[in-house]
Amino acid sequence: MSWKFDEKSPIYAQIAQHVKMQIISQEIKSGEQLPTVRELAEIAGVNPNTMQRAFSELEREGMVYSQRTSGRFVTDDTEIIAQKRKEVAELELRNFVDNMAKIGFDTQDIPSILETYLKEVD
Repeated sequence: MSWKFDEKSPIYAQIAQHVKMQIISQEIKSGEQLPTVRELAEIAGVNPNTMQRAFSELEREGMVYSQRTSGRFVTDDTEIIAQKRKEVAELELRNFVDNMAKIGFDTQDIPSILETYLKEVD
């Protein structure tokens, strides 16, 4: 079954983000081998060149590395993973605060609203 993509950003960037989220959430562990470009392209329903570009982006960010004859692996560098996790969290928080402001909340109101919500979901 193909993955779902939106038209807001390039497909390769969405794939890279998806794999990055799997890495920072530890769904894919440090040192784990990734499926091949062709395997993952087939699963995602995209052209292998698109998947290659996504993997190249992840390599550029230091999230994965290639071993010439063995394939691609998730980095063992826990600092890089922690930094990427922090970057994703900050982006999510920025989007949350921006959306709260758009619907009329002051930044001073947000902590108490969030605290109330977190108590309710516990």
